[in-house]
Amino acid sequence: MPASSKTQRVDLRISPAAKQLIQAAAQAQDKSVSEFLLDSSLASAAETLAERRLFILDEARWAKFQAALDAPPRKRPRLARLMKTGR
Repeated sequence: MPASSKTQRVDLRISPAAKQLIQAAAQAQDKSVSEFLLDSSLASAAETLAERRLFILDEARWAKFQAALDAPPRKRPRLARLMKTGR
């Protein structure tokens, strides 16, 4: 993620137990709570988004996927009509 000035703020309410756990984890990594939360949140966000962009298939499923991509598109008369008339 590119470096930029920090102008945005995120506030959240958590239980005392959750705060203690986060503080302990931040201390274990020799980070401030803010650094720990930001690093953890960014890593989790990147992983979440990667899961939506990257998928792994075995050879059989990959071949089936490739065949579907290479197949000519099915005719969609209703869609064609809609694109021509707007109805």
